[in-house]
Amino acid sequence: MAPDKASRPRNNAEASDPSRPGAGTRRQLTVAEYVDGVLSGDRTRLARAVTLIESSHPDDLDLAQQVLKELLPRIGRSIRIGVTGVPGAGKSTLIETLGLQLTASGHRLAVMAVDPTSSLSGGSILGDKTRMERLAADPRAFIRPSPTGGALGGVARKTRETILLFEAAGYDVILVETVGVGQNEVAVRSMVDFFLLVLVAGAGDELQGIKRGVFELADAVLVNKADGENAQAAAAACAEYERALGFLRPATRGWQTRAHRVSALTGEGIGQLWRVVETFRQRTQQSGVFQDRRRTQEREWLHALVRERLTAMFREHPTVRELLPQLEQAVVNGEMPATAAAHRLLAAFKQGTDSG
Repeated sequence: MAPDKASRPRNNAEASDPSRPGAGTRRQLTVAEYVDGVLSGDRTRLARAVTLIESSHPDDLDLAQQVLKELLPRIGRSIRIGVTGVPGAGKSTLIETLGLQLTASGHRLAVMAVDPTSSLSGGSILGDKTRMERLAADPRAFIRPSPTGGALGGVARKTRETILLFEAAGYDVILVETVGVGQNEVAVRSMVDFFLLVLVAGAGDELQGIKRGVFELADAVLVNKADGENAQAAAAACAEYERALGFLRPATRGWQTRAHRVSALTGEGIGQLWRVVETFRQRTQQSGVFQDRRRTQEREWLHALVRERLTAMFREHPTVRELLPQLEQAVVNGEMPATAAAHRLLAAFKQGTDSG
């Protein structure tokens, strides 16, 4: 069901991110100002709220959690879709074509375009808005490029929290475009309802070196660019993937993953793709699988946050910081087993926390 028209954003211009180069210093908003802005569909306030969520500053972290707590009653009303695929598969074009059809039918769409962060410079490309110019100009769509920050799975560290902001703002379809294909795509699988794997034909071996584990995560496999001279090759590739999927256990209980052909360029097959998503949502909600997956994801998220914080506390501990370089060198030099070094570090950490 499409959201009420009253929830449309008041401002079609996304605010500039104050963390970007050249942005001036602005007054920090209060919790109430952030919450009211997000709930009213104010795109400027929403953009600033996302920037707040992505910040690693301790003061921002506390404020962000207060904002999220106030917004919790308004979340969970969207369909969350993860989109991944091989380089050159046309993921961004596919998202734009699908997105324009969705907004035209009354949906509100939020896209998290997760960009890779360079391990050398620390910079990110952040180019998805330029690749989706028409969708970026749509008042019923909101595109947020977000750097991975080196996070596993090609997913920004704060992706989960940003999804909650979009839901609270009234976006009923949320797409998360991830970086590349690999075993770490389990990260995005753990935060979406429906997982879409986008492939192309004519790239040599039809399985294109994709690991079996990635196929096992998908709720649908999509062969894109099924048009023109490539149409026949796409049909053959689709049949090959369909056969391969028959040997794999479905990613979602009670749902059979199938292969489909589309052309993001012409729009052919896009409507059928969305009907697949809607059928998936209807069946899994009726069976309870949809709700069970959401609950499992929340529990796993809690555990992940605890592990992340414990790791940070461990590395920030003064005794650990002092011992770690020398113990690392001792392990590398073969002077101490790694297990003994780990035991010593953990003992020092525990002693410090106990005394504190």
